[in-house]
Order: sequence, then C-alpha cells, then structure tokens
Amino acid sequence: MRSAYSVETVRTAERELMARLPEGALMQRAAAGLAAACADLVGRVYGSRVVLLVGSGDNGGDALYAGARLARRGAGVTAVLLAPERAHAGGLAALRRAGGRAVDAGAALGGGGVEELIERADLVVDGIIGIGGKGGLRPDAVPLAAAAERSRGAVVAVDLPSGVEADTGEVRGAAVRAELTVTFGTHKPGLLIDPAREYAGSVRLVDIGLELPAEPELEALQHADVAELLPVPRAESDKYRRGVVGIAAGSARYPGAAVLAVAGALRGGAGAVRYVGPAGDAVIARYPETLVSDRGPKHAGRVQAWVTGPGAGDDAATVGEVLAADVPVLVDADGLRLADAAVVRARRAPTLMTPHAGEAAALLGVERREVEGARLAAARELAGRYGATVLLKGSTTLVADPGGGAVRVNPTGTSWLATAGSGDVLSGLAGSLLAAGLSAVDAASVGAYVHGLAGRLAAEGAPVGAHDVADAVPEAWRNVLG
Repeated sequence: MRSAYSVETVRTAERELMARLPEGALMQRAAAGLAAACADLVGRVYGSRVVLLVGSGDNGGDALYAGARLARRGAGVTAVLLAPERAHAGGLAALRRAGGRAVDAGAALGGGGVEELIERADLVVDGIIGIGGKGGLRPDAVPLAAAAERSRGAVVAVDLPSGVEADTGEVRGAAVRAELTVTFGTHKPGLLIDPAREYAGSVRLVDIGLELPAEPELEALQHADVAELLPVPRAESDKYRRGVVGIAAGSARYPGAAVLAVAGALRGGAGAVRYVGPAGDAVIARYPETLVSDRGPKHAGRVQAWVTGPGAGDDAATVGEVLAADVPVLVDADGLRLADAAVVRARRAPTLMTPHAGEAAALLGVERREVEGARLAAARELAGRYGATVLLKGSTTLVADPGGGAVRVNPTGTSWLATAGSGDVLSGLAGSLLAAGLSAVDAASVGAYVHGLAGRLAAEGAPVGAHDVADAVPEAWRNVLG
C-alpha cells in the first residue's frame, strides 16, 4: 500500500528524527537520494550542465547539497538564487567548494540571461518552494518555471513541484512542471491527486528514516492489496453464498445503461445478478444468465446489495424503493439527482455514491471547476454531508468514508475511460463486490482499481467503448491475482 501524509505530520516526524541525528544529517540523506535520482535521469553526469533553482527554504538546501555531489562528479552546476541573502548557507558553501557557482536570479549573464541558462541545461532542479508553499509561485519565480518548461533538459522537483499544494493537490497559480519528483520520507497527498499530480511527473520516494503514524492521510492500493480483497469462491460456494446483486437501472430512453451495469456486475464476483426495470429484454438478449423481473425492487427476490441510478431518467420511485432496502446500496448517475439526502443520511446499511465531478458539484451546490480543483475536499465534504462512502470519479478517483480516516486514491486508469457508459460498468462491478461481502470502502476502491486496469488493457493506446472495458475485467482480475 502506498501512503501519503500531511505536511504537519511529516514535519513532526522530521523534528523527532532530527533530534536524534547529528546536525545536518537528515538534509544530507535527502540530498544523497536526490543526487542519485538526478544522476540516473541525466545518464552521463560528467560534462552535463545542471541548473538549480534555489529558494530560501530547506528544499533549496537539498538542491544545493545535491548539486555539490553532482559537481564533484564533473557536472557543471549553477545555482540560480531567488533570495541570495537567505539561501541555505551550508549548502551554498558546499556547492562552491565542489566547483559549482551561484548567480542571482535577476542577474544578466554574459552570453544571455538566467532564462537562457535554464533553457540550455541538461537538467533543471526545482528547489524553489518547500512542501508548505501555498497559492502558486511568486511573480519573480514564474519566469524561471516557464524557462524550465522550455528547457531541452529534464526537470526534477525536490519533494514536490513548486507552486502546488502538498496537502490538497490544488494548483492555485503558476507551478513548476516536472518530469520527475524526488520526495523524501513519504508521499505527500498532492503527489497522488490531480491537478497537482500531473505537475509531478514520475515520483521517486527516498527513505530518510521517518517514523510515521499508522493511519495516513491518503492511501493507494497496489496489486497485492487488491488481490487480498478480491472475492474468490470456495469449494462449498454456490451462487447465493457468493452474493446476489440487484440492478435497478435503465429506462426506455437509456436501456444501454442497464445492459452495461449488468455487464459490470456479472464480472464482479457475485454469484448472480437480478435486474429490475424496463430494459429487461435488452438485458436478457445480451446476458441470458441474468435474473430479470418487472415487479420492482421490493418483489425482485433476495439480494445482498443494490445498484440504482444508471440511465434511470426521472424514476425517483425506484431509487427511493432501493434506498429503503436494508442492504448496501450503490447510487450512481441519475440516482444521485433523484435520491433524497435525508433518506440517504438515515440509512443504516452502507451507501456508496459514485459521482463524477459535475454530479458532485451539483450535489454540493458549487461550480464543477471547484470540485476539479479541490477533489480531496469535495470527496470528504460529500461523504460527511450524506453520511455515505463517496467514490469521486475522474482523472484522480478518490474514495472517502463518512467516518473520516484515510482517503483512498486509485492508481489505475486511463484517459480512454472517459467514454459513455464506462461509469455504468464501474457501478455494476462495485455493486457486485458489495454483494460479495466487501465493505463500501473496499468495494469502491477495489472496483475502481480493477475497472481502471481493465480500461488500460482494453485500450492499449486506442479508443474503446464501455463494453470493451467490461469484457476486459476478467483479464484485469487475473492480472491482479497473478
């Protein structure tokens, strides 16, 4: 499991560790890891041109000490100081002893200015702002970030790209775009959540010996974690012991939503799928193993979980009937609009809501861009407001529990999943996992993981339809189980 911790937690752990170490030892650990990552990226260190963008904080010190290590290996290293009078004194002295040089960010150099120096570099190291920075880059740093983006060389961020917010993943102004981010001790939430994640590039974690609490701010499941959670039938299992999921979805106008939700459910681990709604003929034509009823959710027969909402149109009565059931319920699409918030909050059985950013914005009464710019806050607020587990879909899919605790972030997926019906497949898949006995948080995060992996496998760099994603779920499942 990959974990991320807040700035406050990281700083507390750093202070506790520094109290036990010789002065400067922790920064040297970070600088050694940063220098090694830079060397790996640039390939041939000797003769390479390295530019350090150095602010006044510890990230600037990390960059200076790493630059000194690269200079001792034959790199030509220049530190561009945004605040020369406040640059890390020890790091600056180490760089100069190693043969590196330092210039004022506002200096005019022979043969061109600082921006041209950055553009010609083989490697640019971003040490402008530390993990406590908020509100984007200061005006004097914006031209340097722009030059780094134009540079022919790679850009490496120290701990976190300057200008992004560590705890939230928000980007409220100009920020550095990195090819690689070298982070120390633990991941920071902003490295895992868009929009900040896209600025970080690849992320390399350097262990510097921090002792961190058991519960992180964010956690991302990996293959091994998902493999432990996937339901696998035992010798004595039958279709009822494996769980039965009910799908109350679709309408005369949107029968395909029902078909796709059933497709996801059939591949999600439950033993049987019951379908209730007006698209029964379309469902049976494609999936004859489905148990179809037109008598409404109350009379459909026993289920261990329900999925409602995909393609429901204005059928509030069916959504309300499903929410009245005493089993776990997944609410998606039209169901999110039709569900009564008070009814959802009053439910005793688990509820899982799966909005995309637009739907979440409507539920919260804000603009879509506010949700997309602050995804973590939106997921947490929705979960608290509705007393439900929330799976917020999008470029970064998040799963937040109403009881608080670590938010899960999904590491799989592809932009090709942004296609009509893909969310219906996810709803059926996660609903089936609910019926198989997984908690709402586990069903949501495992469902998102397998769905995202199926999307990658189905797409292979080309457009796909939602039915292709559903068909790839068994391959994704086998991939996880190894």
